[in-house]
Amino acid sequence: MNLTDQLSKFGVLGIGLAAFVLVVLAVLYVGNIVPHRPKSLTAGMVFLIPTLILVGIGLVVPAIRTTILSFGDRKGEGNVGFANYEWVFTDPEILSVVRNSAIWVILTPLLATAVGLVYATIIDRSPFEKLAKTLVFLPMAISFVGAAIIWKFVYDYKQIGNQIGLLNQIVVWIFGEGSAQHWLAVPFWNNLFLIVVMVWIQAGFATVVLSAAIKGVPSEITEAARLDGVNAWQMFWKVTIPSIRPAIVVVMVTMSIAALKLFDIVRTMTGGGDGTSVLAYEMYSQSFPGQQTGRGAALAVVLFILVIPIIIYQVRNLRQRKEVR
Repeated sequence: MNLTDQLSKFGVLGIGLAAFVLVVLAVLYVGNIVPHRPKSLTAGMVFLIPTLILVGIGLVVPAIRTTILSFGDRKGEGNVGFANYEWVFTDPEILSVVRNSAIWVILTPLLATAVGLVYATIIDRSPFEKLAKTLVFLPMAISFVGAAIIWKFVYDYKQIGNQIGLLNQIVVWIFGEGSAQHWLAVPFWNNLFLIVVMVWIQAGFATVVLSAAIKGVPSEITEAARLDGVNAWQMFWKVTIPSIRPAIVVVMVTMSIAALKLFDIVRTMTGGGDGTSVLAYEMYSQSFPGQQTGRGAALAVVLFILVIPIIIYQVRNLRQRKEVR
């Protein structure tokens, strides 16, 4: 690439950034003027219209186009009816992919929320609370790819020579030479090893959210419970958990969606091999390396449909909380 091409690309990038800044300044300028006028539909439309345009371009149009492509052939041209969907729900390999995604969606929110809840309860009002929160939140600052590379070293396996993988070295110390395993190649269980990475990343988010919720429990309730003679275990299950239920729901819904669209960890650690592929990765694999546009689009539509009930539940939950207030 010569200097002229590079300057041209930087020029396009500069124009794009300048356009973005101008749009933001225009919205802020209009937003500063509108509040001085009587509140009306215009005030809401000033902020609503740009959002609707962006959602339409970035979500609605691609969703419609993907749905149309899901009824097409491998090149996205001829119509094959529901053949791609029939393939999704009858092919044994794809059914195992759906099963893997179901395992991710069930286990990841449960484990990450449980770890975050226990951790938040233990460190609550302890002298090292801030340090403990910082340590558990640090993985959130690492990208999924970076975290996957770190854990790939943890699970590393050497058939010959000394083990450099932490897990295998611990196994060798306990059970002796010859007990090391290629953990990421063990069917079914390798999915659980990948889920551990996701839980490690997301536990910090759960801890911070649930810790804030625990601190928000009214002291009158906890004092009344203590006067009734409840012990720490009863306080946790009968007072703390019901009081922070909305926060738990938010954390679990957020992680369920993250688990459904998971791609990076599987791509980096196993490449979808040895029975570890999930829907989002299979969608990419079919659409691009496999050149199966129709099948990839069908998987995308299935993934989209699976997310909808979670979104509806979250919206209903938020609406109920608003009505309670």
